[in-house]
Amino acid sequence: MPAAKTSRWKLFWTSDVMWSYRHSPVAIVASIVATVLILMAVLAPLIAPYNPFNPATLNLMDGFTPPNSNSMSGKYFALGTDSQGRDVLSTIMYGSRVSLFVGLMATLFAMLMGVSLGLVAGYVGGLVDAIIMRVTDVQLSFPAILIALLIFGVARGIIPPNQQEGAAIWVLIIAIGLANWAQFARTVRGATMVERQKDYVAAARLMGVNPFIILLRHVLPNVVGPVLVIGTIGLALAIIEEATLSYLGVGVPPTQPSLGTLIRIGQQFLFSGEWWILLFPAITLVLLALSVNLLGDWLRDALNPKLR
Repeated sequence: MPAAKTSRWKLFWTSDVMWSYRHSPVAIVASIVATVLILMAVLAPLIAPYNPFNPATLNLMDGFTPPNSNSMSGKYFALGTDSQGRDVLSTIMYGSRVSLFVGLMATLFAMLMGVSLGLVAGYVGGLVDAIIMRVTDVQLSFPAILIALLIFGVARGIIPPNQQEGAAIWVLIIAIGLANWAQFARTVRGATMVERQKDYVAAARLMGVNPFIILLRHVLPNVVGPVLVIGTIGLALAIIEEATLSYLGVGVPPTQPSLGTLIRIGQQFLFSGEWWILLFPAITLVLLALSVNLLGDWLRDALNPKLR
């Protein structure tokens, strides 16, 4: 009798990565927290109690309502309201959407740019490698937030004033992405230099395979592990950088506030007694960044064969 084929699900469930996940309480808790926050953000238009950015639904009489209480208009607010009567829970849901979108797109942009340059530098070598790595060294010598501020400021000076608000999110994505590509480039370049010395790359060269095909089909799959780890940790950093820029007032426009913008708004009322306007968005940002960062740490250990 031929042996029954093992299902893909069973192979995945019994893999080293899943074994590491099942035996890591930190990774399990972090994944649950991250999943809940992401679902709250993605499903905000469907599950948010109110639409906090629709002026027709706002009532100034609801302003500064404490958490877990009813306002003067009779509405219930679990996390209270801000100065304009906006439901804090709803603003957190909608604000998380912006923070996650900017962080994810900026990380993907940085990953695409860094991986591409790292593959070219590691495979071609010579002068091309030297130029790319010197640019990387220069960028890594400056804090990423300062580079993002510089790029954001230059872009705002180029874009016409009547188009700045509509393009603000994409400018922010490009600024954060350009500030974080160097880590991907350096890691991929080192892994590519190792892979290009192996026999399968030499065989592909002798067969006359196009170098682009060699990088895409042969080298890239073997360096994707470290890229995923850096990308996961980079996502948490991108979310924090976006919150920092928005807190400084140079991030997303007021019509599409992120968690950083909500924290900046809540900071104005911290010492006047309305603590909840600042506290709950800040807690959400910390939980989101921390859970993603912990998942990145777990993934790094799970993909390291020396720690299995």
